[in-house]
Amino acid sequence: MSLAQGNNCQHSLKEILEGNEKIASWDLAIGTIFLLQTVVGIMGNFSLLCHYFFRQHTERRLRSIDVILLNQFLANSLVILSKGPSQTMVAFGLKDLFNEFSCNLNLYAIRVGRAMAICTMCLLSVFQTIIISPMNSCWKNLKRKATKYIGFSMSLCWLLRMGVNFIFPLHMLLVSGSSELQNITRKRHTAFCTVADYEPTLVSVYVALVASPEIGFILLTVWTSGSMIFVLYRHKQQVKNIHSTNMSFRSHESKATKSILFLVSNFVSFYIISSIFYIFAALFYNLSWWLVNIFGFISLFFPTISPFLVTSQDSSLSMFWFAWIRNTKISP
Repeated sequence: MSLAQGNNCQHSLKEILEGNEKIASWDLAIGTIFLLQTVVGIMGNFSLLCHYFFRQHTERRLRSIDVILLNQFLANSLVILSKGPSQTMVAFGLKDLFNEFSCNLNLYAIRVGRAMAICTMCLLSVFQTIIISPMNSCWKNLKRKATKYIGFSMSLCWLLRMGVNFIFPLHMLLVSGSSELQNITRKRHTAFCTVADYEPTLVSVYVALVASPEIGFILLTVWTSGSMIFVLYRHKQQVKNIHSTNMSFRSHESKATKSILFLVSNFVSFYIISSIFYIFAALFYNLSWWLVNIFGFISLFFPTISPFLVTSQDSSLSMFWFAWIRNTKISP
């Protein structure tokens, strides 16, 4: 080998090592971000779950909105616990974390959590629209019945979302158990594992049973949010004609409605962004390293920050946070 060839080999080796060092440093940074996101999300959602369970134990009954938010935090926790640790370990270089069964189980939990988050936010928006609607509106017949069916509606959402999404891991188990099907089935790489790709028939089932209802829930959420904005605008125009005895009640309703609109608008925004990445993941088999990590970050962002968004709009929850932090500092 000539001296020039030897220098070229050394130069190429040096470039490869420098490239690997850059990738390793970025992996460390991404892993740290996912770790912080996971820890903060778990602490935020679990603390408010404990708060609501404590209130239910002491007060014997939660408000209807609190029941919906309780289920929202359960859905958030399911998404974070399913996706956060997996993304963190992969970013830190721990590959092949799951076999095919555990991979499908993990993806199932993520899908159920995401579906329930959409369902609860829709129900929250619809419920508040019914509550603040005037007596001469189309919602008037549901005003008295709405609070009675919140628990039933949430249970129905959980059962339907768990049942519908179970079709996909069941299909994967059938594919993995059949050698003939396994030989003709393409593989799809997710952020942390590899699964068998969907057949065209199953894609149609997914669109009909999962994607279409989710789009319907989002459209209903946007429509009811628009209705709330319209009611708030009319209230503002008529506020001068309201007697002082009704003023505090109307003010309380308006404050609660604005808080829900704040939460719902953030949810819809991040849902639309994450849906774009879901479409990319469905259309392309091998996404770039950057797109995979950005998608993971965005999909975890709202479940992480939603407890703090709710707390920022609720003074009683803010006092709960301050008391918890103070007790944590005092305790040895």
